Amino acid sequence: MPSTPPAPDAATHVLSGRRPVEIVDIGANPIDGEPPYAPLLEPGVARVTGFEPQESAYAELTTREDGAHRYLPYAVGDGTEHTLRLCVESGFASMLEPDRAQLGLLTDFPGMASVTDRVPMATRRLDDITEIEQLDYLKIDIQGGELDVFRHGRRLLARAVAVQTEVGFTRLYEDQPTFADLDLELRTQGFVPHLFVNTKTWPLAPLQWADPLQEQARHLVEADVLYVRDLARLDVLSEDQLHHLGLICDLAYASYGVTLLCIAELVRRGVLDPDSARIFRDQLAVRTQPTP
Repeated sequence: MPSTPPAPDAATHVLSGRRPVEIVDIGANPIDGEPPYAPLLEPGVARVTGFEPQESAYAELTTREDGAHRYLPYAVGDGTEHTLRLCVESGFASMLEPDRAQLGLLTDFPGMASVTDRVPMATRRLDDITEIEQLDYLKIDIQGGELDVFRHGRRLLARAVAVQTEVGFTRLYEDQPTFADLDLELRTQGFVPHLFVNTKTWPLAPLQWADPLQEQARHLVEADVLYVRDLARLDVLSEDQLHHLGLICDLAYASYGVTLLCIAELVRRGVLDPDSARIFRDQLAVRTQPTP
């Protein structure tokens, strides 16, 4: 009778064993809890370089630094001087000016996005940051500044396999690029949308949270979207890229179909054992079985 396979972690994954996945997190303010890539951060599997220009958030992040985490206080953008607008709620801080008319449509948003200070802020182009030698997976959430990062990070992003970005459907800031702008740029760079990580809807003012109609009076505000390399063209990816894409989609997003596609391509090339897909499925069954 075959023995039960051991429950795997990132270090024993069928796709581990290559060079570490290099993760870049731009806007690493930990206001939303653990990032999606946390399951990847096993020794030797992945490491993250995070960027956070807000002093209080950066100070908190530096307490986490170890061999898998490092943080830098840079604002990433187009390489020019800007003004950082600090707001009542730190998650609204942005290089862009809040759009009062649009914010006024949404319950509580005008108060949360009220500017408390304006701080001169130099930005650095992603492609000019010497601390980053390689980028495999980018997570970014910087309140309207994402497009500048993509446009000025094309060299590093050329080898990346996955990008999780916040996209806006409602302009919370003046001249904020929307989903359409970001989607066009990422598609131009060879990425395609794979899944919605989450979506945010919000009650339309003047409805309040206690109003029994608020669930039926919501407006689409923003979402986090995972972009990946075109899955119809896995043949053009390197072995490292296939390993990393499969690991990221499995461990960070539970998107097992992408992982199986990457395994199949690596088997086709003779890089992985022909039994690798079965081993992955067996390990996945153990990893995802309910805890007694």
